[in-house]
Amino acid sequence: MGIKVYKPISNARRQMSIIDNSDLTKKKPEKSLLLAKKKSGGRNSTGRITVRHIGGGSKQFYRIIDFKRDKFDIPAKVTSIEYDPNRSARIALLTYRDGEKRYIIAPVDLKVNDVIISSKEKVDIQSGNATALENIPIGSLICNIELFPGKGGEMARSAGAWAKLMSITEKHAQLKLPSSEIRLVPKECMATIGQISNPEHMHVKLGKAGRKRHMGIKPTVRGKVMNPVDHPHGGGEARNPIGLKYPKTPWGKHALGVLTRKKNRPSDRLIIKRRKNKRKKK
Repeated sequence: MGIKVYKPISNARRQMSIIDNSDLTKKKPEKSLLLAKKKSGGRNSTGRITVRHIGGGSKQFYRIIDFKRDKFDIPAKVTSIEYDPNRSARIALLTYRDGEKRYIIAPVDLKVNDVIISSKEKVDIQSGNATALENIPIGSLICNIELFPGKGGEMARSAGAWAKLMSITEKHAQLKLPSSEIRLVPKECMATIGQISNPEHMHVKLGKAGRKRHMGIKPTVRGKVMNPVDHPHGGGEARNPIGLKYPKTPWGKHALGVLTRKKNRPSDRLIIKRRKNKRKKK
């Protein structure tokens, strides 16, 4: 796996790069694990656009992913490593000894014909194995981490993401998250050993507008080129500044530098160190 750069035979190709798909072993997904995925165009049930810049895009099917890893103590063989259009990471198709098939998010170094297992007891420290945080050695890299026991993995699920197990106390495990935040998680929560696959995803350059449209993302118009009736930044002659003390959204709220996390959340007591945030409070 790596980044493939094209020869500059056109203006679009000059900047374009893609992920090398040589690590994929299967093109067609498992039919029994597919769901239809309808397009919303950013509209709600009344037909109003509530989320801007959504529309078009290639047709996709949703792959049912096993985030819980709740099929315990039954070995599973990795049948294939596949592409998932709904996420940045690769997915792996597991075939259990009883014949059941499930998709999981593939960690780095997971290969076809590997045998992995999920258990609440101690397991081998092998990429792809899943167990409770209290059974994992301190200093290990983990991913697909639960916040509440039995709810399924919620943290460190995107391409290249990982968290580090710092320590284990009487009730909690202390984790350093990809955002540099350090927080406590109940030690009974499940996690997968390893780093999420496809870490080069962040270095891909789309190169042209068409690839963005294939992703279902429509162009974003700057507020300062609109009229005053359409945006707080609008109006003026030629190249004018926004004319305000701070950037605003189309609805007049602060656009930059505002912390959006609500105060006095119950989980605040579990956060030991906040993530590094360069934005200042207004």
